[in-house]
Amino acid sequence: MDATHNMFCGETGLANPLSAMGMQVSFILVISHFFNLMLRTMGQPGPIAQILAGLVLGPTALSRINLVEKAFFLQNSMNYYQVVSFFSRILFMFLFGLETDMNYTKRNLNRVSLIACGGTVIGLLFGLAVSFYLYQQFGYGNSKIFFCMITMLNVAYTGSPIVIVLATELRFAASDAGRIAVSSALITEMGCLIIYNILLNLSVKAYFRGWLLILVTVGLVVINRYLALWLNKRHRNQKYLKAPEVLFILVLLLASSMIIEMEGSNSIIHCFVVGLMFPREGKTARTLSHQLSYSVYNFLLPVYFGYIGFQCNLGVFKSLNGAIGVGILILLSIGSKLCGTILVCRYLNMPTSEGIFLGFILNTRAYADLLFIGSASKSLINLNDDGYNVFVVSIVLNTIITGIIVSFLRKGEHRLFDNRYTALEFEEEQEELRILSCVYDPRQISTILALVLALNGSKSSPSICYLMHLIELVKKIKNNMFFHQKENAELSDEEEYHGGNDIVEINDAVDSFTAETKILIHNKRTVCPFETMYEDVCNDAEDLHAAIVLLPFHKHQRIDGKMESGKEGMRITNQKVLRHGPCSTGILVQRGNARVPEFSELITSEITQNVVTLFFGGPDDREAIAWSIRMAKHPRINLTVMRFLASASASASSQGSPGENAPLLEQKEILMSLSGEETVNEVDNTFMVDFYNRHVASGQIAYVEKNVEGGAETLAALRDIGSLYSLFIVGKGGRGNCSLTIGMSDWEECPELGAVGDVMASSDFDIHGSVLVIQQHKHVRKPVTETIQK
Repeated sequence: MDATHNMFCGETGLANPLSAMGMQVSFILVISHFFNLMLRTMGQPGPIAQILAGLVLGPTALSRINLVEKAFFLQNSMNYYQVVSFFSRILFMFLFGLETDMNYTKRNLNRVSLIACGGTVIGLLFGLAVSFYLYQQFGYGNSKIFFCMITMLNVAYTGSPIVIVLATELRFAASDAGRIAVSSALITEMGCLIIYNILLNLSVKAYFRGWLLILVTVGLVVINRYLALWLNKRHRNQKYLKAPEVLFILVLLLASSMIIEMEGSNSIIHCFVVGLMFPREGKTARTLSHQLSYSVYNFLLPVYFGYIGFQCNLGVFKSLNGAIGVGILILLSIGSKLCGTILVCRYLNMPTSEGIFLGFILNTRAYADLLFIGSASKSLINLNDDGYNVFVVSIVLNTIITGIIVSFLRKGEHRLFDNRYTALEFEEEQEELRILSCVYDPRQISTILALVLALNGSKSSPSICYLMHLIELVKKIKNNMFFHQKENAELSDEEEYHGGNDIVEINDAVDSFTAETKILIHNKRTVCPFETMYEDVCNDAEDLHAAIVLLPFHKHQRIDGKMESGKEGMRITNQKVLRHGPCSTGILVQRGNARVPEFSELITSEITQNVVTLFFGGPDDREAIAWSIRMAKHPRINLTVMRFLASASASASSQGSPGENAPLLEQKEILMSLSGEETVNEVDNTFMVDFYNRHVASGQIAYVEKNVEGGAETLAALRDIGSLYSLFIVGKGGRGNCSLTIGMSDWEECPELGAVGDVMASSDFDIHGSVLVIQQHKHVRKPVTETIQK
């Protein structure tokens, strides 16, 4: 009570340093919100508005007023700023490490490291060239070598927090250009920080002090690994960890960072590596990401960016030497990044436009620049006030200029950021597969995860999966809260009625899946009415650059085998996603029978799953085969492609049509007749010939043909194979007036599944496996013949 009274009612009143800092934070947030409202219409990202807010509040504008200066600029307030800065740096570097996707960096290490080194090396050379002039103008004493090194680091440095926030707000984080930029920025920043720590150790001749940072980091990584595994096993009925458990993990991070800082090293690398190596599976990582993301992205980073502008004093332009120094640093920083990245991009045969974009976004600055100048001016170099202001102003203006240019480049260069992987038919098998799978309730999760596992069947075909839990926005329950807003409360009957247990069950299923398969699933959640739910699904699929959206069917199978309809809103959402989706879409009809192993058993059992892809013709069926090829790489999937042909046009082959286990030579003879079929679509024929040569001739995939006449014979053929497979894959439609399915749509119940899919999902049709209906994204691409010729 006395401390509180002294803070607000003492002799200094509101001029107390802690109160001054609180007012600064409040004013930065308010002014940045005002700037954000104005700049958002011009497409400018949030960090620009936040830095401008700090600039307006700082000594350049409002703080020139004596009353404001006395309230905000106090000599003993720097201790508060440094402490808050230290805590903030720990949290967001740990979070960045926790959210960083190292798999992409590993797969593209050569390209990413070359781009990072290109701009960094040129920046070091340019910084060395200008450091001698700046030393004559602003340096003094006997620290010329360290002054040159600090100048070089400031010119070569890239601020990864700014890059990450720009990529997120401008919605290109999932594109190839965005992922290259983030990975290159992290490599550049970590490299510059390592050099800076080496300089600190050399300045005090503490050559072995770096080993402390390594030992503390390795020790905390090991502790976190065992701690996370232990915490994951506790409180199985909770969505997240309890607050004391989260606090304990953060206290360990804080204590280790303080040990490193007290020994004279910098803890940024330590926090990032600890987050990077933190176990991603289970509720521990999910809780940390959930709890830290909101506070970091909505409070800490805006204040931090605002404080960068707050330290800037444009009064340096009153001096000719100061203006020249700022101009030289800005031009050399931009020039070095552009030259380095463009040269590397030309070497890697990347477009020049992509090199220009990467050069600008890698020119962003952040907190480490101020760390170089602020800490170095105390321990490494003797920098006067004018020199300090020159460096700070160049950092702030560099970031503002770069952010504005990047936002305009984002608007103009659409092809750099558009999703190129919207259909698998046109993509190579080695391309990364990005999957957005959706579930409405826990009963759908097992088969969806089994499908994800099947699509991730080979290390040569990388994939990344996002699981989106679609929750209907319903009326409020007790205490005016929705269930999904409650963290660890016990479930009441009313809350359980609103689906309270669903999140826990889905999280447990995902955790068990990750533990069993070592495949990381990124959890997402949306809560909205069914009328607008499709917008969230489509927007997320576009932002994530997904190639596949998997949706569960709105009906589920009862114990007696009949299909029972669920909520009508689920069906409406599926139909709208099929209509508006930015990529190919699949609807999974979950069915099963005790006589055939269910497809969901692919996760836990060692039983080989028999999967069949039905091909009638058209783009959707071709897309279905492209999906199936990915599944065929899984060691426990036995894939068969079954092509249906009109018997009238295949009389020659109908006399000796092979069975499903026919020898490979007989199948080859049948396929040779495809080129002579007059009624077969030429695109389908070319596609199937290429598919046969690649996958069937080598024995990877089985191929059979069924000769039928009309929809009745097609139905009979489907009934014959209904008990042989655990998963049926078929295209939705796009076949035109196909004679093979004539009459099948007369009793159509669910048009969103197409004629064949609707029949196989019907309660009257007895099959013992699940059904996956594929719709290819409607987009303009090169013809298949051109792709094959290449």
